[in-house]
Amino acid sequence: MRFSSTTLIAGLAAASVDARSVNPCDKRATPTVYLAGDSTTAKTGGLLMGWGEYLPPLLNGITVVNKAIAGRSARSYTNEGRFTELANLVTAGDIVVIEFGHNDGGSPNSASDNGRSDCPGTGSEVCVSGKTGEKVYTFNHYVETAAKAIIAKGASVIFSSQTPNNLWEGGSYGGYGTPVRFVGYASLAAKNLAGTGKASFVDHYQAVANMYLELGNAKTNSLYPSDHTHTSPEGADLVAKAFAQAVKLAWNGTTPLKGYLKAGNPTVF
Repeated sequence: MRFSSTTLIAGLAAASVDARSVNPCDKRATPTVYLAGDSTTAKTGGLLMGWGEYLPPLLNGITVVNKAIAGRSARSYTNEGRFTELANLVTAGDIVVIEFGHNDGGSPNSASDNGRSDCPGTGSEVCVSGKTGEKVYTFNHYVETAAKAIIAKGASVIFSSQTPNNLWEGGSYGGYGTPVRFVGYASLAAKNLAGTGKASFVDHYQAVANMYLELGNAKTNSLYPSDHTHTSPEGADLVAKAFAQAVKLAWNGTTPLKGYLKAGNPTVF
């Protein structure tokens, strides 16, 4: 079922209000980490797999629930009510990892709006879909609105930057330039909510880029069996390990997942 952006954002705001009556000390015996993202995180199948399926073996004392869905952006995940579902599921002590970007580009203004493109910008900019007439908000508006509702329940949010595409496509390493803009947007979201004490950032993009540089041309290309975005199960496993290593190194500050990492996780970059 699809809802309007206005309806779903109102629903997230209502979840935040309802959370005021929740006792933040009422934690689960075992906390849960929920993953919100697209196909690069989701359980897919066949020759392809998302990295979220390989996170559980790297953690101790926490349950992993992969809520990532192929083909989604911050906008469509919101419009389908999936962030509202997460806000209703979490309890105090839980963690939600939000990682989008691969499907968020483009412009919603055209008549061929795909329902996924966010309004350009990082703040209160509003666009109008050239196809449906709906109001379309920015990437930061969608993920920060969701995060506020989740944090209001006593849970924490990790904004994780999207994974890179195959940086060895074409035979030479392409990871030296400026990352796609959604990497910076995820970092900005964490900064904007830093005052809550429950928002942090993991530069998953840079962790994977560093790993691919070490793996080299032939090995990295072998991890992409069908296109330059989606990895094989082996690739997804390595991408998950890169995420765990970035959490361990606390490049961008300590996240609440660090205390749940298994000792002896492999180093991949």
